[in-house]
Amino acid sequence: MPFLRNVTAGRGVPEERLLEVAEHYQHFGGISPINEQCRALLRAIEQDFREQGVGLPLYWGTRNWRPMLADTVAQMRDDGVSQAVAFATSAYAGYSSCRQYLDDIGAARAHVGPSAPEIVKLPHFYDRPGFIEPHVDAVQAALAKVGAPARLVFTAHSIPASMARTAGPTPGNARVSRQEFGQGLYETQLREAARLVAERAAPDLTWDLVWQSRSGPPQVPWLEPDVNDFLRTLAGSGTTAAVISPIGFVSDHLEVVWDLDTEAAATAAELGLGYARAATPGTDPRFVRMITDLVREAMDPSDPHPTQRLGRLSPIQTCGAGCCPAPARRG
Repeated sequence: MPFLRNVTAGRGVPEERLLEVAEHYQHFGGISPINEQCRALLRAIEQDFREQGVGLPLYWGTRNWRPMLADTVAQMRDDGVSQAVAFATSAYAGYSSCRQYLDDIGAARAHVGPSAPEIVKLPHFYDRPGFIEPHVDAVQAALAKVGAPARLVFTAHSIPASMARTAGPTPGNARVSRQEFGQGLYETQLREAARLVAERAAPDLTWDLVWQSRSGPPQVPWLEPDVNDFLRTLAGSGTTAAVISPIGFVSDHLEVVWDLDTEAAATAAELGLGYARAATPGTDPRFVRMITDLVREAMDPSDPHPTQRLGRLSPIQTCGAGCCPAPARRG
């Protein structure tokens, strides 16, 4: 509960919702699997750094629990680090997926003081091959499991609709239509990643982007439909199987193993709907190498061979000043 209260501070999330989510953790030993997943990713990056000749130390800091980012930045200062690049485990633009990381880095540096290292956040990576290709393979493996014509359903964390509309720069900064930008850059980038995976994994299948893990007050509109509601719609329209791809996530943390492997799987079973959940990138070597390549690009911006991008959107690097404003806080 202390962790969940840190996560939801100022957001008006009802206490009963926090208690409900806290109970989910008890199904997994009372801890979140994300901590060990981050440690495993760090070990894989460290190994890849050695193999690629990247001589940089690695640090890990988190937003809402130990190791807290401010403590990590203080350790970096004590170790003599003056400059660093930051990899955030979210591929997309948006407040929680990009802007809040930048704000947290700024707050951590302010806490440490003038001697804190300069920290530059690495770019969004939603359309990089190292992120897309593992999702493609995972979708194909999940489709093989259901063994029937299936609907391909991509999921991502829902956010308040008002936040979604303000997530991103002006339409003139990207090669997308004003209608697409009305969705906000978070949803636009998610749809682009989903398109890239679907066209490579199952070009003949219909695909959808739906939402999961809503946590806000019930009176505040969030992005819809919810994955469970959408599964009911599919079953009602005669669909016999669904493959769920958590395109919004990089590892199988609690919101994947509970919301999809537990709740959505139970919904599908109740409906008699064939169901398989595709894996996330995790420590896939292609994903790890993508991270190494992004770091190398940051170390040498003149590199004539930057990491390939597969998408059609403009290469917006990170949320700039004024982008993706924080949602209004509720007491």
